[in-house]
Amino acid sequence: MNSLLLYPLQMEVSDFWKSKSSNNDAALIFIIIVAVIIAAVIIINLLKKGAPAISRPGPKAKNNSPWVGQRHFSGFALNRLSRNIGLDSDQTKMLDYVLKNDGVIDAERSVNSPNLLDRSFRRAYNTIERTANTDEEAQQRLALLFSTRNVLDNSSGAGTLSSTSKLPDNITAVLSIGNDKYPVKVLSTKGDSLNVECPENVLGSPIKLPRGSKLSVVVFTKSNKGFSFETRVLGVSTAQGDNVLQLAHSSHVKRLAQRRFRRRQALIACNFYFVHVDGAGRSAEKRLIVDKRRLTGNIMDISVGGCSIKSTAPVSGGAKLKIEYVNRENYTVAALGQVLRTNRTGINTISHIKFLKVPRKSMNIINAFVYEYSNE
Repeated sequence: MNSLLLYPLQMEVSDFWKSKSSNNDAALIFIIIVAVIIAAVIIINLLKKGAPAISRPGPKAKNNSPWVGQRHFSGFALNRLSRNIGLDSDQTKMLDYVLKNDGVIDAERSVNSPNLLDRSFRRAYNTIERTANTDEEAQQRLALLFSTRNVLDNSSGAGTLSSTSKLPDNITAVLSIGNDKYPVKVLSTKGDSLNVECPENVLGSPIKLPRGSKLSVVVFTKSNKGFSFETRVLGVSTAQGDNVLQLAHSSHVKRLAQRRFRRRQALIACNFYFVHVDGAGRSAEKRLIVDKRRLTGNIMDISVGGCSIKSTAPVSGGAKLKIEYVNRENYTVAALGQVLRTNRTGINTISHIKFLKVPRKSMNIINAFVYEYSNE
């Protein structure tokens, strides 16, 4: 009986130590796995915060030392930035493509710099045109490119301007003289005066404005910000044979409402036709009939949202127009628009038109001109 009670204890001592050793090995493997997971989490968090980059040289500081504060191009940082801006998933992918195509490391710095952003988008535009397999593919990708660029434009801060001396050079100003408006180029904002081109009448002769004349001025920067201010004429000078109108600087500058689309001043010969609605039944049964009579004019400014046309033809508010012009690549750009309002300037009428329908390729061509990625 005693032998039966002791039977369960009859085992090799070496088996006991083997079991204990196996348990120690399993515990060690478990600890190693946990350590690897913790290390991976730490590395991911460092990448999210944008650890300093050392793999790629950046621009030099003024003392020729490496650029300080350079960061890795982080997908996490880009997604966070895109959400704050309001880009959808397709636009986020396009922005990722644009920045990587330009070799950008610091996404936030590029997005917050209009010059860097324009450079990256211009290069992406040229790359898409060069590498697209078909014209349909190119137009689809370019449309997404410009929609992304437009969202970035409209997401920029409200911005203020303390003085007209802070305005950039080579932008367009619109001078209001009585009931007439004259687009002129801003030549220089530095110094004691704001220097602009002299406005010209319909015959191309400079308009003489007495010293002290009061003017209302509207300007639009290249980043699509508009400002208005009141000023007075200081005099007229001559620079390189051209007359320069000198205006007083103003510290009372008002910010205009943000335009939905970037606009660019232009002088593009165009044709336009009146469009009539045929049929008084349900809207589905109505047709648009284009009048055969061709009228001519000049596009004075344009965006994908509309344009202004100067013409001697009588045009009234509310009229629908088909507008056409031929660009330098001999492609006919077309749009259907409606006249919102008109202004008389001597014998000319300036019609301010809202586009109702623009084919995708025409829209891309207009955007390329507005953003100065190509000529008209």
